Amino acid sequence: MMKEYEKMMAGLAHLPMKSELTEMRQRAREILFEFNRTSPNDEETQNNLIRKLFAQADETTSINEPFHCDYGINIKVGKNFFANYHCVMLDNGGITIGDDVMFAPNVSLYTVGHPLDAELRNIGWEQAKPIIIGNNVWVGGNVVILPGVTIGDNVVIGAGSVVSKDLPDNVLAFGNPCRIVREITEQDREYYIRTYRSDV
Repeated sequence: MMKEYEKMMAGLAHLPMKSELTEMRQRAREILFEFNRTSPNDEETQNNLIRKLFAQADETTSINEPFHCDYGINIKVGKNFFANYHCVMLDNGGITIGDDVMFAPNVSLYTVGHPLDAELRNIGWEQAKPIIIGNNVWVGGNVVILPGVTIGDNVVIGAGSVVSKDLPDNVLAFGNPCRIVREITEQDREYYIRTYRSDV
């Protein structure tokens, strides 16, 4: 018989208030409590706590407090990951993030959902689907990414977007619901250099 954690990670209906999952969330909350009250000048302690919490992180991981997640052990981040203030990752279904990814303030990743039927919902059933984010992605402020979404490499998501569908590589997307506006091309690089850089 599958345990509740195994059901959760398989995307099946599960009961999060079972002791197994409750204990796992409590461990994460204890680490997060310490992280969120650590001095911002003590970057080494903050980094060590995140590496203790996440399944994958390294010395290049940088997260501004406050930060919140459900389990932590279901989060994997690549090199040079940065999350600004008030990031929330409900990582029940697993979150995988590539290299050189930046989150603006108030970015939320929700891998978990609940039944539409009120009776089932009130019993406590839920289910989860993974979120996958590629390399070189910039996520704007107040963006919400919903369960089961995959985001490709080199994507920029505009502020305030609600992302409910997959996004391919090399696109600018924004809106509620989030939609692809256009491809990101070499012209964007040239425009930036001409407009903003004074060293060339």
